[in-house]
Amino acid sequence: MVDFGGVSAIPVLDELVNGDFPMSDAIPLAPRLRFGAQAWAFDGERARRTIKRIAEAGFDSVWAGDHVSFTGPVNDPLIEIAFLGALESHLLFGTGVYLLALRAPAATAKMVATVDRMLGAGRFIFGVGVGGEFPREWQACGVPVAERGGRTNEALEIIKRLWTEPRVTHRGRYYSFEDVAVEPHPATVGGPPIWIGGRAEAAQRRAARLGDGWVPYVITAKRYAEGLDFIGREAERAGRRLERFGTGVFLFFTLAENHERAHQIATASLSRRYAMDFTEPARRYGALGTPADVAAKIAEYVAAGARDFVLDAAVDSGREEQLERIGREVIPLVRASFPGERSSD
Repeated sequence: MVDFGGVSAIPVLDELVNGDFPMSDAIPLAPRLRFGAQAWAFDGERARRTIKRIAEAGFDSVWAGDHVSFTGPVNDPLIEIAFLGALESHLLFGTGVYLLALRAPAATAKMVATVDRMLGAGRFIFGVGVGGEFPREWQACGVPVAERGGRTNEALEIIKRLWTEPRVTHRGRYYSFEDVAVEPHPATVGGPPIWIGGRAEAAQRRAARLGDGWVPYVITAKRYAEGLDFIGREAERAGRRLERFGTGVFLFFTLAENHERAHQIATASLSRRYAMDFTEPARRYGALGTPADVAAKIAEYVAAGARDFVLDAAVDSGREEQLERIGREVIPLVRASFPGERSSD
């Protein structure tokens, strides 16, 4: 584990950032780091309290997950983000990630455009994924789970056209319509950036060909770097030049007195959340332990090319306190150790 104590933090992260991870020159990495918090705002009162504490903790962005039906309560992310955005006007917001194939693309284009206009240009990232871990929600929405990948790809193409063209006619495998206008268009020119979730090769190819960024979860730093390299090469094969590309990653974290105690807490919480045994995934993918432990884990992903972090506290209680601690005790460590942050001081 990397030691983030004292002045040794800076040379260690310099070494990591300039390390041996593969990286395609086709992926333009942002010069600064941004840290986001996963919001769990089940009602208006908690939303007001949570957004205030997230902003005060120094986060740059707020993210909301998506399921129509889950193992526990989950709000609609677009409605939640619109509410949270009205409470805090300086943060960036994102869906992490929206299960696009569960909804009709024209309706989604309308809702996302509305959120983008309400928040203001440049304040929303439309994170999109295919899901599939919970087949019953697909049954409930009348969408075959096996079609989710193909539907997502086609829907992304439709949505981008609806955001930029006055009228659209489309005839595809899953969706067909004639002479449709969805207005008003988003405030962000061309529509908000679309970041693709998922760690599989199909998701990486989707990001390379249709996305403006990549934001997977349950992925190692090594596999993350390999994914960015694949995306860069795939974009080149598609004849696409990426002027900008978001490199995000979703990380579960738990702060505790040591790694083993944090692992116990995270395993219990995530096993309940996902209704499966999360013992090994929590250990392999979680940022767990003391502030130095968590900072060191984040540093691995920085070295792999990640510049945006969506941090979700893997605890059953005290989530806001965990976010406050990571903002106070972890994020400053990583920022101070990153060359891009130091050069701007």
